[in-house]
Amino acid sequence: MEIPVIAPPTFPVSRFFLFTAPLLAMATALPAQQPLSLADAATLGQAIYDQSALTGMVLVVVRNNEVMIKGYGETAPGSAHTPDANSEVRLCSLSKVFAGDLLARLSAAGTVSLTDPLQRFAPPKINVPQGPGRTPITLEDLATHTSGLPREVLPSPAKAPHFTFPGHAARWAWLPKQKLAKPPGSTALYSNVGFDLLGDSLATASGKSYAQLLHETILQPLDMWNTTLVPSKDQCARLLQASGDQGPCTDTQASGASSGIYSTATDMTKLLKYLLHIPGTAAQPDAALSIYLNPAQLKSVQGLSHAGDPTGIGLAWVQLGDPATLSVIMQKTGGGAGFTTYIALSPSRKTGIFLAATWGKGDATIDFFHEANNLLADLANVPPLPPKIRAAPAVKKHPKRRPARTTAPSRN
Repeated sequence: MEIPVIAPPTFPVSRFFLFTAPLLAMATALPAQQPLSLADAATLGQAIYDQSALTGMVLVVVRNNEVMIKGYGETAPGSAHTPDANSEVRLCSLSKVFAGDLLARLSAAGTVSLTDPLQRFAPPKINVPQGPGRTPITLEDLATHTSGLPREVLPSPAKAPHFTFPGHAARWAWLPKQKLAKPPGSTALYSNVGFDLLGDSLATASGKSYAQLLHETILQPLDMWNTTLVPSKDQCARLLQASGDQGPCTDTQASGASSGIYSTATDMTKLLKYLLHIPGTAAQPDAALSIYLNPAQLKSVQGLSHAGDPTGIGLAWVQLGDPATLSVIMQKTGGGAGFTTYIALSPSRKTGIFLAATWGKGDATIDFFHEANNLLADLANVPPLPPKIRAAPAVKKHPKRRPARTTAPSRN
């Protein structure tokens, strides 16, 4: 089912004020070109929550030295408790942002090169498939979804908890059996297993487990103590719950590079400051937010347009909008295990947002990611991006019961 996209009004800011009459009155009172206040951003977050049929949601805004964390709805159906800054969430595919950052860091240190073939990091006696003309898969191909590998390793065991399959041994045993129809680097096809293979490669190159590498390189320097692949009992007790049973809160190291990271709004505030290069935070490698591929020059692009039509592909990041304008953003979507997640940056305005939402029982009446982009544009005081050519649902209605799985859980 396609979700209708709400058309923006003609005035330059606060498009979300169309949602309700009181909000519209607020919008007309604002001077032209005035950046959205954080108080109004919180109100617009409520509109996104209300029209997305969610159980619970947290919104984080960082704009230069301004910070806002706001919770909506319930921590679990019927809990009567509102999510807060310390509520634990699943980042789902936003985990890939960390893997891309690690790749940029290890590349800058000379530990790996983006052009290194995946074969260099393969276990003994494992032959990595090559594309036509014996084109090898490189680390850059994995990080830009252009390896030619499929989205998932299938079938997924029916009783496997989310983000626990495939493990290291299973994916490397699966890999040699694959045939690449296109040369790596020529076609973009969203691949979760590709990122997990990237994580394996970085772990091998560093001589550490991926969880240890992640903790020592990014999480510990940023004081992100509630961001983990191995949640404690306390962290699991704080995990937001969707409307349906999404399985246990458990160790997700198996998919650490693609989907498995848990975090909180407080920790994601620290990550946003790092990504936006806010003074006083640790320095990020310049290459981590660079654009490596122009989608227009690829043969095809599949699975990268959840939040809009891509104009650039980076290391996990997807660029939206004309890079010659202030409207350009860098973003990453995520979803699965009862969550929809999103992170988006306006680097020129040092403004970023993070949203994590748990699925509800109803149907969304807006395009979640597009309206989040509108919110970011209002906060950054830049023209909005146009809606994607074919709008698709971004927040899913959870089934009444959790069926046995013969396919891998949806992850974007």
